[in-house]
Amino acid sequence: MQSVAFLGLGVMGYPMAGHLSAKGYEVVVYNRTLEKAERWAGEHKGVAANSPAEAVRNADIIFACLGDDPDVEAVVEKAAEGLKKGAVFVDHTTASPSLARRLHKELSETGVGFVDAPVSGGQAGAENGKLSVMCGGDTADVEAARAAMESFAARIVHIGPSGHGQLCKAVNQICIAGVLQGLSEGVHFAARSGLDVDQVLKAISGGAAQSWQMENRAKTMAADEFDFGFAVDWMRKDLRIALTEARDNGARLPLTALVDQFYADVQAMGGGRWDTSSLIRRLTGVD
Repeated sequence: MQSVAFLGLGVMGYPMAGHLSAKGYEVVVYNRTLEKAERWAGEHKGVAANSPAEAVRNADIIFACLGDDPDVEAVVEKAAEGLKKGAVFVDHTTASPSLARRLHKELSETGVGFVDAPVSGGQAGAENGKLSVMCGGDTADVEAARAAMESFAARIVHIGPSGHGQLCKAVNQICIAGVLQGLSEGVHFAARSGLDVDQVLKAISGGAAQSWQMENRAKTMAADEFDFGFAVDWMRKDLRIALTEARDNGARLPLTALVDQFYADVQAMGGGRWDTSSLIRRLTGVD
């Protein structure tokens, strides 16, 4: 059984590391707040480390699930002195493709593999061990980490070379943004028309309009409930990555750019930590 390290115990990383421990992996965890790492170690079979370098020292596979590019850069820099040759560093953070490509190059020069492996499925997917993982990197590195990733993932797809996992995640977020705006307008229109929203959703959810967002968020949108799921602040970070890449590769993303500005409006309403389905708040005027 491989020894693994997990760096970053947020709403995603905490349960993901727990699944690894439950599968019998020797897990050492690190979190910027030591108390959280110690709490995890008290709940699971594993050890809390005081630093990234300490956490990775004996690890065959290192997992990270952090916030943004600067967080990943800082943790990799601190972990570098402890990384052993032949280890594989798997980054589940949604970060920029350019950072993934750079870290792949830098770590490969020291004999360490690097896989950019952002995830989809949200907090519920992490807790239930049903995440979808999109991987970029060398085939050998992806395969070396696959069995461990299966501890918390229902689907693992190797998209292509370094950076392609992050590019795939950008596609994921582009698609979600458009669906949520359309769903917001549909639910708002139904309510303003005097329709029974539950009955409308019952009628249309079995047809071409059906989506994960409709199944899981439409009723709570209608009920003005946004205290769960993926936060607006994080969605704007992800859309920033997508729009930056689009400027570089020439892709035209007019709807994505528009929805990004709509999310800026939600932030201005104080909704930075609301779920992404809170786009409907711009239409209802509820504050």
